[in-house]
Amino acid sequence: MTAAGSLPRPTDDIERAEADLAEHGICALTGVLPGDTLADVRGELYRAAAEDRRRGREQKFGLDYPTDDTNQRVWNVLSRAPVFADLVEHPAALRLVRSVLGWPMLLGNISANITGPGGGEMVLHADQIFVPTPWPSAPQGCNAGWCVDDFTAENGATCFVPGSHLLNRPPTADDAVDPVPFEAPAGSLVVFDSRLWHRTGNNRTTDRHRAAIFAWYTRPIYRTQENWFLSLDPSVRQFASDDMLVLLGYRTAGLGLVNGASPA
Repeated sequence: MTAAGSLPRPTDDIERAEADLAEHGICALTGVLPGDTLADVRGELYRAAAEDRRRGREQKFGLDYPTDDTNQRVWNVLSRAPVFADLVEHPAALRLVRSVLGWPMLLGNISANITGPGGGEMVLHADQIFVPTPWPSAPQGCNAGWCVDDFTAENGATCFVPGSHLLNRPPTADDAVDPVPFEAPAGSLVVFDSRLWHRTGNNRTTDRHRAAIFAWYTRPIYRTQENWFLSLDPSVRQFASDDMLVLLGYRTAGLGLVNGASPA
C-alpha cells in the first residue's frame, strides 16, 4: 500500500510549482525552454545519441529490464555540448531544487533517457536508494527532468506513484501500486524529490521517441554518481560559473578540501 495523494497539474507559475513540489513532492513548470533553446537541446541530444550508437557506445540503464533494448541512456551530457550546462544552472531549476535541498548542493549526474517506439517500462524505484533505510523525513536528493519531447501516456511519459515520497522507503515487491503517467509538453521542467517512486512509461507508439534529460542533485554530504574529476570535459570547468564549481565539487567548504582549503 502507498500513501494517498495525487499528482499536481503542470503550471506556468513558478510560485505554484514550488508550492506543488512542497506538497506533492513533484511539480511541472511549463514553457521553461523557449522554441529556439528547446530545438538546440533536442538537436544536441539526439546527435549525441546517434554518435554513441554509431561508435558502439550505446548504453543501457541499470534499472531497465534486461530483456528490453529500446531505451538508450546518454551519460554525462554535460561534456557533450555547452547547452546542457545551461540546463544544470537554469534559474528556474536551481530555484526549485534549492527549495528542497538548500545550498550548497552537488550535481550527482546529468544524463538523458530516450525511449524508442515499443519501449518497455523501467523498474519501479526511488532515486535515493543509496541511502540506508529508514530514510530521513527530508529528501536527500532532487531530480530536475527536462521534457525534450512532449510527455504523453502513449509515448512513455515517466510514471509516478502519488504520495509515495511520504513513506520514506523504496518500493518492494509487496507494494500493489498503479503509477500515474505525468504528462507535460516539450520544454517543461519536471522537478521531484528523491523519495518519490517512479519509472519510465511504456512507449506504445510505433514511430515516436520520447527523450528526457535528468539532472540529479544531492545534499553535499554524498558522493556524486558521475565522477566529474575523471569524466568532465576540461572546458566545462574552465568556463564554469561560481555556482557550477560548487555543484561539481570544485568549490567547497568543510568536505572535499585540499590541504584544508577549497580546491577552487
